[in-house]
Amino acid sequence: MIATVVSAHAPDQNSLNALLPPIAGRELELATLVNHSEPVYLPTTDLRLENITAGFACALHMHQPTIPAGNQGQLISNLQYMFEHPSEGDNHNAEVFAGCYRRMGDFIPELVRAGCSPRIMLDYSGNLLWGFQQMGRADILDSLKRLTCDPQYQPYVEWLGTMWSHAVVPSTPIPDIKLQIQAWQHYFASIFGDQALQRIKGFSPPEMHLPNHPDTLFEYIKALKECGYRWLMVQEHSVERLDGSSLKHDDKYVPNRLIAQNSKGETISITALIKTQGSDTKLVAQMQPYHEAKGRGRQQLGELSVPTCVTQIADGENGGVMMNEFARDFHPVWHEIKGQNSGVVGINGTEYLELLEAAGVKSEDFPVCQAVSQYKIWDRIGTDTITPAQVEQTIQDLQATDHQFHMDGASWTDDLSWVKGYENVLEPMNQLSAMFHQKYDPLVQADPTITQHADYQEALLYTLLVETSCFRYWGQGTWTDYARELFCRGESLLQ
Repeated sequence: MIATVVSAHAPDQNSLNALLPPIAGRELELATLVNHSEPVYLPTTDLRLENITAGFACALHMHQPTIPAGNQGQLISNLQYMFEHPSEGDNHNAEVFAGCYRRMGDFIPELVRAGCSPRIMLDYSGNLLWGFQQMGRADILDSLKRLTCDPQYQPYVEWLGTMWSHAVVPSTPIPDIKLQIQAWQHYFASIFGDQALQRIKGFSPPEMHLPNHPDTLFEYIKALKECGYRWLMVQEHSVERLDGSSLKHDDKYVPNRLIAQNSKGETISITALIKTQGSDTKLVAQMQPYHEAKGRGRQQLGELSVPTCVTQIADGENGGVMMNEFARDFHPVWHEIKGQNSGVVGINGTEYLELLEAAGVKSEDFPVCQAVSQYKIWDRIGTDTITPAQVEQTIQDLQATDHQFHMDGASWTDDLSWVKGYENVLEPMNQLSAMFHQKYDPLVQADPTITQHADYQEALLYTLLVETSCFRYWGQGTWTDYARELFCRGESLLQ
């Protein structure tokens, strides 16, 4: 049983202002910082493309939501709530979870000292990082800082950007997509420094969720590129070829070029690394990507033969396989690789792309894909001039006549809709977003320093928090009550 949510007026607003996370205020400065074309891993990598037949890239996704369930309704991490209520559900595992958040700071140095060349990509939500600071868990943050800021370990660890409050993109109001991305960048830089932020070039979407509405996908990719990202991880069944067919088997193991066209006919693209389907936590826990890579080889991209790469991501803490089997199986792989010359190596996403680029591979050589179900739209419209009204009418017609067609996007939980049945969360979410932009967009346009003000940042905080996916993923009840409470506080601020 989870604690009852306290009313919107219980927390002391002055104390909340003093504890606001730094999620805004440096927009122009950070945009300049991250928009560079300098190689990140190429100068330090110990890998040589000509010696590699296949690689594998593993990422760990970590998240705990922020909930209004602390003393007098204060905003706290769900991890803190687990510690404070150990008798509820699986909350007794709180310290085990904390250990999972911290342990890569031990694993990587141990392996490097042993002469191994390990790799891992890390995806931590902004909520979770804020929670560590709120709880005073310097042990976790110091462990992560060691990996992130010590030049001895930087070549082995790649951070991936994400949405600050674990918002799933297809149901996030379009004006907030970039705010979520920027908020995470602000917060990451506040902990690990500007240089560490400059090195982040890959993006990991919450729930591996890819929007398939033409305008949402276009604005998503546009925001990613404006925020300095070079590539995006996508789930294989969330994309299709331009003719509507599924990805060819071999194409899943090389970079793809994800193309988006909006309802005005404008196009944009970004590099995509394809996460293959499967039981994510079990595959990563048992280091299956390594074993799969051993069965793969090089393949042709353009005029060059290049190594393939098996890409996987999983929750880094959930379930017994990640708590136990990952800790058991992660180390032996790197010792096995060290002891042989098979041509199979661990490699991180940006490192892989930079090695390909240095060898002469161009993005034009990548197979092309688009979001799933978009072929049905463009096939109906044809080559005529594309207009927003035409696209919207086509979508409505398809929804009325094709039961397999939807614009909810696709994710690694594709049997779960993030829209249907959650109108009681989505409607307030959209309403709060509209109120936020109605109030602050004109002010920011007139004076960009408004984003440095506490009132702006607090209103932004609640706007972003209401968009947290957990308030839908965990079903109706206490979690949707949390969303409603966050909405009420945000509404009170904006009124």
